[in-house]
Amino acid sequence: MQKLSVIIPCYNEEDSISQLHDLLIPEIQVLQSQYEIELIFVDDGSKDATNKLLQQRFGSYEFVKIVTHLKNTNLGGALRTGIKNSTGHLIAMLDSDCSYHPQILHRLLATLDEKTDIVGASGLHPQGNIEGVSEYRKMLSRTVAGGYKILLSHKIHSPTSMIRVYRRKVLENVTFHSNDFMAVTELLAKSLLQGYKFKEIPAINRRRNFGTSKLNVRKETKNHLILWKRIAAYRFFKRKF
Repeated sequence: MQKLSVIIPCYNEEDSISQLHDLLIPEIQVLQSQYEIELIFVDDGSKDATNKLLQQRFGSYEFVKIVTHLKNTNLGGALRTGIKNSTGHLIAMLDSDCSYHPQILHRLLATLDEKTDIVGASGLHPQGNIEGVSEYRKMLSRTVAGGYKILLSHKIHSPTSMIRVYRRKVLENVTFHSNDFMAVTELLAKSLLQGYKFKEIPAINRRRNFGTSKLNVRKETKNHLILWKRIAAYRFFKRKF
């Protein structure tokens, strides 16, 4: 039986933890018939009751690990900690606000065939949807995705989506240095440039019901431009990436 590690970064998510528990645990229990499960929460220096609620709602499950950062390291740092603490043959990443329902795990895993190394979920896929987001934001996201399609010569709908399953070999061989939301985009770009095979499945991305988004659109747009430049320098001028 293969082992599946599921990494969930959390930062100031006290309002989301109960919903996360109620939606996630039934899906994990179904998956336990096919996989040995390891559920890893990384509390990334939360200043609210996130850690307390994680302990209360998830601490009694023997397959759960709760790793705590004393200081916030942002998404990239939390993911690196989760990967470091994982032992699975397959490694999934989910968000704590359930903007993608945890049942997406079943479809991600079913799509991970022997010719595929990474499977991602996309609300921007032609058969997917992003609910509660303006058309302007969707247009910006599609523009960003278009840039990566050109630079990486690969059809990508959601380069910024964290919701993916990786074979362990990918995360052992591909390093990423971004500490913010760019971490998952850098990880995917480097994986594709190293020849790993990627598929996307359509999914429904729902606007978060609790808490507030940590995404700074202006900052992330600037960061995408910087990453585009780095990819172009690597591909066309053989510079270090």
